[in-house]
Amino acid sequence: MYLSTQNRKWLLGIALCLGASVLAAPASAQEDEDKAVKGGKWPQASLRAEAAAEVPHDTVKITLATEISDASQAAVAKALSKTLDSVMGDAKGDPKIKVSSGNYRLWPMSNEKGKISNWRGRGEIFLESTDFAAASELAGKLSDRMPIDNLAFSVSQQARAKQEQALMTQAVKAFTDRAQALTDALGFAHYTIRNVDLGGAGAQPYQPAGRMMAMAADKASVPLEGGTEMVTVSIRGSIFLHSTQK
Repeated sequence: MYLSTQNRKWLLGIALCLGASVLAAPASAQEDEDKAVKGGKWPQASLRAEAAAEVPHDTVKITLATEISDASQAAVAKALSKTLDSVMGDAKGDPKIKVSSGNYRLWPMSNEKGKISNWRGRGEIFLESTDFAAASELAGKLSDRMPIDNLAFSVSQQARAKQEQALMTQAVKAFTDRAQALTDALGFAHYTIRNVDLGGAGAQPYQPAGRMMAMAADKASVPLEGGTEMVTVSIRGSIFLHSTQK
């Protein structure tokens, strides 16, 4: 089909207009939202809320330690290994108590002339359990070879996770209540959440080490009583404030 020069120019103009229409297609919802925020249509506000609970310690970790001194490094290493193997063998067997090796170290001691006079060695074994009575009794039995050096009470991962799950609901409610209160106080119609970050934290466990040291004297098991720990769930986020109803 033959097209005159005038018709070709007319068709080319239509094609250019269609191309411009495609390039000028409506912006995405995110682009519209970004433009609205930059233009001040939807003000933003940052908020923080948290929920906390005092949780009793349900786990104890007892550190057994021994130090040995001798003239040679080999003699110290041999005696230390013998003690650790013996205690480790006697400690295992109770499924309620987790037994693991701790720090192991050998180092030289020098005299006033700077020469090595003897060697010292130190080894540790950890007893960890949610059964305080069983852990106390076992530590008392082993204290003649490896005295109790330290202990720490804590909240187990299972108990912490369970508590944080319950606190999350409370933290979310506190966040939404605060967001609604801010919206009402500033005279806006409603709000929408832009982003939310969830976090959690716990305090350091209480460590009454001195009380445990008394167990080493007579190998008697002493009732253990842990303290408490604050488990916290916090929510940080930002909201859009809308001046019109949904």
